[in-house]
Amino acid sequence: MPRDPRRVVKRTPTPDAKYASITVAKFINRIMLRGQKATAEGIVYNALQLTAEQVDSEPAEALERAIKNATPLLMVKSRRVGGATYQVPVEVPEERGRALAMRWLIASARARGGKSMAERLASELVDAIQGRGVTIKKREDLHRMAEANKAFAHYRW
Repeated sequence: MPRDPRRVVKRTPTPDAKYASITVAKFINRIMLRGQKATAEGIVYNALQLTAEQVDSEPAEALERAIKNATPLLMVKSRRVGGATYQVPVEVPEERGRALAMRWLIASARARGGKSMAERLASELVDAIQGRGVTIKKREDLHRMAEANKAFAHYRW
């Protein structure tokens, strides 16, 4: 990473082959382990198909809705002020919020027991669309923590 932050160029992956969506391409890259992209594509495409059947919508649109529902708006950051560390609530930038939502969806799908990864991911996406599940609970806990520490908002900078 260069020393001068103005020169950092944000790279976006090429859209995926099936849905021509950058979001799906990013999701596939997040699922991928040890460079096995074909396996990750199979998992994501199967999961999106299962999700679309359960919620009666387009697969790429279902993924967008799940990510949107799981995206946090507020989070807490540690700020050290005069020897004390405060949890200061800050707004989450859109790109970071979407990255957190994807990460949480994948982590909670991997933590589910049993079935294939595509089925676990599909059920986690359906839960996120319907406003329940581990991912949504994680987002609500983060919002609750930010709300509880609202008194320290004046330390934001």
